[in-house]
Amino acid sequence: MSPAPSLRVERQLLRAGRTALACSDEVGRGALSGPVTIGMVLVTEQTRTAPQGVRDSKLLTPAAREALVPKIRRWAPVHGVGHASPAEIDQYGIIAAMRLAGHRALAQLTVRPDAVLLDGNHDYLSVPEQSALFGPPDLSDDVPPVTTMIKADLRCAAVAAASILAKTTRDALMVELALQHPQYGWELNKGYSAPEHIAALAQHGPSVHHRRSWSLPGCGSGTTVEIDETREVVAG
Repeated sequence: MSPAPSLRVERQLLRAGRTALACSDEVGRGALSGPVTIGMVLVTEQTRTAPQGVRDSKLLTPAAREALVPKIRRWAPVHGVGHASPAEIDQYGIIAAMRLAGHRALAQLTVRPDAVLLDGNHDYLSVPEQSALFGPPDLSDDVPPVTTMIKADLRCAAVAAASILAKTTRDALMVELALQHPQYGWELNKGYSAPEHIAALAQHGPSVHHRRSWSLPGCGSGTTVEIDETREVVAG
């Protein structure tokens, strides 16, 4: 297993004249169904070492992730998790949907950060100039400066903590949606392209919770199907 992440990078950024840093990670970007989800955890110079066991959510078992959630919330009481729905992904594209989810997570922070640290090499949070014409509405026009870092979820404890909050929140939502659509096995695959999910798509076609603008396996590109949406429950 890789070395445990630390707050070294976060503290370096905070020492550069900042008082509050929001650290962020996403889950669900490559899923076939369900939302894309962004988690954010705010740290300051007074934030202590992260709870033992905090790592990138992909390296943890579901039980370990769930056990860490209350510890993370006590350790970093200012945090947020935002979603963008499959319909928003279809309408605006995955990057703009990630931006929308990120702004929703940012809006939940009760302390405004001076900067944001994103996992990856692309700043999807800042609003491009053309977004007013082509992007989702209701984005904040006051986004703090963004720093991106590849593999930040492996190196930075606060980013890893954000990934755990995002993953557990999205997983719980997919388990809830699986009760309405048991044929897709979402309680196990969480909307990703597992064999049983692909087989169910080929047999039943996509649901309203699938990203229907995508080339879904067994469905063709941008397939439109008849769906009985009177049985759907919109998750908050």
